[in-house]
Amino acid sequence: MKRFFMALGFAGILLSGQTIAFAQDTSAQSVLVDTTAGDLTIEEMVGEDDLAALEAMALEEQGLHWQLKTKFVEGSPFYMSLVAITLVLGLALCIERIIYLTLAEIKTRKLLADIDKHIENNDVESAKAICRDTRGPVASVCYQGLMHIGDDMETIERSVVGYGSVQAAKLERGCSWIRLCIAVAPSLGFLGTVIGMVMAFDQIQEAGDIGPTIVAEGMKVALITTIFGIIVAVVLQVFYNFIISKIEHLTLQMEDSAITLMDIIGKWKTKGGCKA
Repeated sequence: MKRFFMALGFAGILLSGQTIAFAQDTSAQSVLVDTTAGDLTIEEMVGEDDLAALEAMALEEQGLHWQLKTKFVEGSPFYMSLVAITLVLGLALCIERIIYLTLAEIKTRKLLADIDKHIENNDVESAKAICRDTRGPVASVCYQGLMHIGDDMETIERSVVGYGSVQAAKLERGCSWIRLCIAVAPSLGFLGTVIGMVMAFDQIQEAGDIGPTIVAEGMKVALITTIFGIIVAVVLQVFYNFIISKIEHLTLQMEDSAITLMDIIGKWKTKGGCKA
């Protein structure tokens, strides 16, 4: 839970920083326009051709990032806020899982080599201490197996497999909420699309006309909310796939470590090792 709130704060700071930077850039442009709007117009000062060239250069420098932020502000405040909240929560969950999974990764081969060395020397307690002092699910599974080293192999295997399932469930904790955010983001976008269409038809009804300028605002809101809902879903999907790949890697490490540990214990028992 602590990692989640830290990740939530990080995601919120990241997005708020982008918003502040956008607001500063917008205010700077407004000041530039105000200072040039004196007795002479901009066209009279630099010429129409030069002005067109400057606008093209400005758009090129702003790029896609600037255009996305501009369109985000132009969308419906209510629905765009919902999309932004979904993005922040989804990113917070993704960051929390990435931190947890990254910390769970260890040098598995070194751990198993140390366990094997201590087991060969009949020093089971030292092997347990190594597992107990090592973070991550691999060490926890190995520790669970060593706790039952005095039992028969079937009991040890059952204990390792059962505890491995518990550790695998811990790795996947929170992933269902990430999937929910991925599903909710485009749904909010489509809901905004429907609301925008309703706004457009209301404007047509009020004006008694179907001119393009009348329906432009409602259609614009509809399309913008859809665009950003899909963008949020795509961004979270990329993070989610990365998290799933790390979970699969750790699960494979646990399975491989469990098999190796069983071989180590079986070899030790075959040589007549004493019980822990």
